[in-house]
Amino acid sequence: MSTDYQPPFTLTPEILDLVAQISEEIGRQGFHQESSSAPALRRSNRIKSIQASLAIENNSLTLEQVTAVVSGKRVLGPPQEIHEVQNAFAAYEAMSTWNPVNEKHLLAAHRVLMSGLIKDSGRYRSGGIGIAQGDVIVHYAPPAARVPGLMKNLFHWLKKTRLHPLIASSVFHYEFEFIHPFSDGNGRMGRLWQTLVLSRWKPLFAFLPVESVIRDRQSDYYRALAQADKQGQSTPFIVFLLSAVLAALNEVASTDQAADQATDQATDQVKALLKCLGSEALSTLECMTKLGLAHRPTFRQNYLQPALDAGLIERTLPDKPNSPLQRYRRTQQRS
Repeated sequence: MSTDYQPPFTLTPEILDLVAQISEEIGRQGFHQESSSAPALRRSNRIKSIQASLAIENNSLTLEQVTAVVSGKRVLGPPQEIHEVQNAFAAYEAMSTWNPVNEKHLLAAHRVLMSGLIKDSGRYRSGGIGIAQGDVIVHYAPPAARVPGLMKNLFHWLKKTRLHPLIASSVFHYEFEFIHPFSDGNGRMGRLWQTLVLSRWKPLFAFLPVESVIRDRQSDYYRALAQADKQGQSTPFIVFLLSAVLAALNEVASTDQAADQATDQATDQVKALLKCLGSEALSTLECMTKLGLAHRPTFRQNYLQPALDAGLIERTLPDKPNSPLQRYRRTQQRS
């Protein structure tokens, strides 16, 4: 195998325009630091990514169920699907420890993602494999004997390329799916690895739920893969993925704008509560003390409950609302 392999694709005006739009949106919204979002929001977006990526692979658990699994709660559901969620959360949480151009790290990630689900987790497949839609095989992957060489060349290319990360990650994603190096878990691994590549460019991508957009446009996702296969180059798939990234950014921006509007429209009492909380998590008594209040029902009715209803604050122990250890914190923190 040649280590000078260049994946085939064409840099079209549409691709370049999408890269420009994404970069502009990142700059316009100030998405430049991972710390610009509250930990609770980052966690929520990560759970959305996990639920969507697994839903593409026919995992039936809802977002609420996935949230419960991640929180360590008991969930009534197929044991394998619950195990898939646990593995996926562990993989996304470990993402920051992996180097996107290190092949051994890819194998380690697959081991985490598929542990207990398949016998050869963390190892390339030893047999042939095809991608099916219904009863129809839409893609036959290269023979297993070629997989190690193809993956070595792909990682060598990823390490050396000077392409914009948005384009390079999309090319890698397509080539990875074309090779289909594992016996199972290729779809979720491809999405995870593109997220990892992009997170090294902009940390916000580690928590941007692009997978949710892909799930909602699943037929377009498979159509782009089929078109790329037919053309013998990844161009249609790059266009699809960049469109999904842009849509995810726009959705996050819309959510942030709605939160800002809710804050603007909040009562003076709610604004005072948000101000006293700052970046802290405080108990009811601590909040009342800082606000100079002595009447608990007044605090709950005019300050606490409206802020909770608007989604501007959250409980630190959401499943134990009456716990004496309960604290409240803002759900949005701006840099």
